[in-house]
Amino acid sequence: MARALNKLSDTAIRMKDLPAGRYGDGGGLYLYVAGASRSWVFVGVREGKRIERGLGAYPKPVSLGQAREKATECRALLKAGKDPTWVPPVEEKPAVPTFADAAKSLIAKIGKGWKNEKHRAQWEMTLGDAYCKRLREKPVSDIDTDDIVAVLEPVWADKPETAQRLRGRIERVLDFAKVKGWRTGENPALWRGHLSHLLAKPEKLSRGHHPAMPYSDVPAFVVRLRASEGLSALALAFLVLTAARSGEVLGATWPEIDLDEKLWTVPAARMKAKREHRVPLTEPALAILRPLYDARLSDDSHVFPGEDRRGNLGSLSVMALTMAMRRMGVGQFTPHGFRSAFRDWAGDQTSFPREVAEAALAHKVGDAVENAYRRSDALEKRRKLMAAWSNYLVAPLNKGNLRLVGGNRQ
Repeated sequence: MARALNKLSDTAIRMKDLPAGRYGDGGGLYLYVAGASRSWVFVGVREGKRIERGLGAYPKPVSLGQAREKATECRALLKAGKDPTWVPPVEEKPAVPTFADAAKSLIAKIGKGWKNEKHRAQWEMTLGDAYCKRLREKPVSDIDTDDIVAVLEPVWADKPETAQRLRGRIERVLDFAKVKGWRTGENPALWRGHLSHLLAKPEKLSRGHHPAMPYSDVPAFVVRLRASEGLSALALAFLVLTAARSGEVLGATWPEIDLDEKLWTVPAARMKAKREHRVPLTEPALAILRPLYDARLSDDSHVFPGEDRRGNLGSLSVMALTMAMRRMGVGQFTPHGFRSAFRDWAGDQTSFPREVAEAALAHKVGDAVENAYRRSDALEKRRKLMAAWSNYLVAPLNKGNLRLVGGNRQ
């Protein structure tokens, strides 16, 4: 015979002077009364043993109707052979990290796809104390629009390119934090429809730039470099002589260098275009490499070795070349600018074909079809070009002493 259900009524159990005791509603649901305190309990039998489960206080937070629903759930669990008294543990929400920790986590995650440490260092510097000191110790969930504007305003007009990169990277950190469940709501670093109403439009800002050293001044600078002491100066001189990128020079290892063939082969993984690049080495470049080779740490070590902040051996810091230029009083220029100086010199002062100069810089020339047919990297032509560049850099700065070298005027 089925057990009677719904025996109780709100009117009866709301009585202020309801005597203490246990009042059954049927189906294992009971209201326990002790003075002004009233609570629901489900009582059942599982595997021959009496079990009880508290369902909450009456009338709040659990009304009579809600108690009956919970009791129905308990009976269903018993019928299915499950324990209705088992309550899954409440999953604790992870502590909300600071902006500094969130930025570190993001960089660690997306940095796996970066080609060199220069990009990582730029992200770490941009999101570090230099610009984001106000944000770094703040829980990432508490960062608001006022915080973002306060960080951006000091550099928005004076360093527009830096400011826009900074805003974009902060936006990435806060998007990452939202996906991780550390914050909710709109991203306060969002530009369109948000910061666009609070800051000047980027196209109206003056463009920041880092001019390249004029090629006419580079030979005198190389003379100063060769007279300087330190590995950074040597690396910078090598960069100028080879017209290579900073990351390519700093990441160079001895297996890439063939002193006998006078060739430096940069693997595709370290090139911007993801294509192997062969660099002919001139005598001035080899004069830098040979003593370093004799003093190398190992056969596979970096050509320009250094230590990171943890003391681990690796390459020179990504800032080493920039700092060397600052120490020499030419901090208004950048190491990358020497590639522009080389290209200007090749175009203005030589008769070498444009394609050869572009190949020396590891640039693609022409469309996909043209590149498919141009399978040679013009190495021997580039040897002559780089020899002419080296001669230009080391020759006396005497305008009356011009001579033809490998097809160029000096």
